[in-house]
Amino acid sequence: MASQISNERPPADQVLADIADYVLQYKIESKVAWRTAFYCFLDTLGCGFEALTYPACTKLLGPVVSGTIVPNGAKVPGTNYQLDPIQAAFNIGTIVRWLDFNDTWLAAEWGHPSDNLGGILATADWLSRTRIAMGEKPLKAREVLEAMIMAHEIQGVLALENSFNKVGLDHVILVKVASTAVVGKLLGLSRDELINAVSLAFVDGQALRTYRHAPNTGSRKSWAAGDATSRAVKLALIAKTGEMGYPSVLTAPVWGFYDVSFKGKEFQFQRAYGSYVMENILFKISFPAEFHSQTAVEAAMLLHDQLKAIGKTVESIKHIEIRTHEAAIRIIDKKGPLHNPADRDHCIQYMIAVPLIYGRLTAEDYEDRIAMDPRIDVLRDKMNCIEDSKLTEDYHDPEKRAIANGLTITLNDGTKLSEILVEYPIGHPRRRDEGIPKLIEKYRINVARIFADKQQKQILNATLDYDTFIDMDVNQLVDLMVK
Repeated sequence: MASQISNERPPADQVLADIADYVLQYKIESKVAWRTAFYCFLDTLGCGFEALTYPACTKLLGPVVSGTIVPNGAKVPGTNYQLDPIQAAFNIGTIVRWLDFNDTWLAAEWGHPSDNLGGILATADWLSRTRIAMGEKPLKAREVLEAMIMAHEIQGVLALENSFNKVGLDHVILVKVASTAVVGKLLGLSRDELINAVSLAFVDGQALRTYRHAPNTGSRKSWAAGDATSRAVKLALIAKTGEMGYPSVLTAPVWGFYDVSFKGKEFQFQRAYGSYVMENILFKISFPAEFHSQTAVEAAMLLHDQLKAIGKTVESIKHIEIRTHEAAIRIIDKKGPLHNPADRDHCIQYMIAVPLIYGRLTAEDYEDRIAMDPRIDVLRDKMNCIEDSKLTEDYHDPEKRAIANGLTITLNDGTKLSEILVEYPIGHPRRRDEGIPKLIEKYRINVARIFADKQQKQILNATLDYDTFIDMDVNQLVDLMVK
């Protein structure tokens, strides 16, 4: 005889309660976290500005119904759109992620925590304009940075020990969860409402990773985070109405997330929530490339110069050995035809071949015009990835968090060039002093892509000084950046 299932409403799963208590109670004291969030904001929006030069991206933007302008709605930087906060979150989240050039977090699960800025900025801007219309004070940019630090922390800490990709789920589930929590705080949700909202994010259907992997790699990976962060705004708004949540959404036998989607395993945690993730975030500064390849691209750039110095060309290369870590092999070691830019920017061989040939790697280099160069596929066929267990160990070591790649070229005449090993990319915390000036230069270049000289100066004068920035009203900050 089957045992009866209890219908007693359980207390909220501890994971939900911990997230709610963190966003409602934790006070961020780390100066490093605050400053890094400031740089992250600039870099993230800069990535969005560059994406606005790509029609494949801009065709997805704007209101659901053409011509719609929402009174007191959120504005989308770099455009003239004024939208409801859900659609604005999709727009902002899509542009910042489009070119795979915003920040990265690598652990058991990887991802891009600045994806959360879509929901954060859209909500903060909409709230600010609504408050002003009601005679109240708008939010300050400081509150946006606080939400960014917390969203980074939730996404990153959940990713440290829990691999969603190994069960076939895409990492944007963590964007949805983190955005829901911090947007819920911005909306003024109570603790119970916030727990309800986060439970709704977990009970939601989650994206499959199939659009990131052969043979289906495609452009959805460039708007998946925009979709996730906009969905988070919607769920937080639903919870604000008093809509119920699902307290054992993770742990419920048979029907809960753990049993249905995580092979029956519970989440594991390496550390409590604080500001660790923002302090240690990885910036993509020099190359718009999947992060596991950043050091390989840097090594390829050095090898390009070395070949040139000895009078050799890529036609002189017989073989290239790529000494790397396990995650790189699992994600970006790719043979066979590459069908589109999304395919190419997740192929380590492609991302090495282009700088060896041209001495550069830009977003434009993933387009068909460059991919048609027959030398690229010839070089790809000469490359072989080999996992080095020590590099994999250093990748997972929380004190190192290395992302190492070593390249060794053998020439047609049998000469073997010395391996060039790069352990930490320029966007790594260990290279912050070297990286931040280049990050600022990247931001300046991206602002110049979209805005005329006068508006560029206004934007840079207002945003490059930290103390000026954090005291700005969010709506005024966004107004500086619209067309």
